[in-house]
Amino acid sequence: MSSRLIISLATYNESGNLRALVEEIRRCLPEADILVIDDNSPDGTGKIADELSRADRSVHVLHRPGKMGLGTAVLAGMRYAIENGYEYLINMDADFSHPPRYLQSLLAGAQGDGLDVMIGSRYVAGGGIAGEQFNFKRKFMSGGINAYARFWLGLKSRDNSGSYRCYRTEMLKRIPFEKIRSRGYSFMEEILYWCLEAGAKIGETPILFENRRAGASKINKMEAVNALRIIAELGVGRALGRDYARVD
Repeated sequence: MSSRLIISLATYNESGNLRALVEEIRRCLPEADILVIDDNSPDGTGKIADELSRADRSVHVLHRPGKMGLGTAVLAGMRYAIENGYEYLINMDADFSHPPRYLQSLLAGAQGDGLDVMIGSRYVAGGGIAGEQFNFKRKFMSGGINAYARFWLGLKSRDNSGSYRCYRTEMLKRIPFEKIRSRGYSFMEEILYWCLEAGAKIGETPILFENRRAGASKINKMEAVNALRIIAELGVGRALGRDYARVD
């Protein structure tokens, strides 16, 4: 184990962001290792990741054969953290919408409060959303999916759709990853559900969600529809006490 903390970055066509993001992470949390999980980006993001790794032994790269979904990338990061003996995993977007200046508060909250999951939250006091890219329609959809997830999954946290989080890997070991259904953005809600099923203590610390600096958003309507379906199915299973909705 080279570090007790690793930061995972799922990338697809983030060549305009990755190098600067790694540099800023280094400034904000120099003790962390960094894992780039690239889905064979056609814009050369994977090549940049390899260059960063050759220059800095604490930067690691997983190359995947194609675009396989955000959820599977985050799950790959969790498996990597567990298999390589890290104590904490922080996941963040690779487009600067999750500013690295909040990394210290995410980690400190998890360590100091004894939490298993610390969420970088837009929807608690002090948090928020900045920038014109996150328009009224997206804000409405984000608020709606969070209320929807709280209703179906019994979540108490306010920001269940954001991926800026710190996880304690000892808790992640108790989750049956093979039962996770989500491949796309609904993974963020589903993994919190499984964390609760595993007895996790979950907290939130405020962040300001910002505009991506380069590239284009990957969200599409089909993923949003699938997210609603999967969350509802999990909620029904939870209400009926089905085996697949329980940790073995």
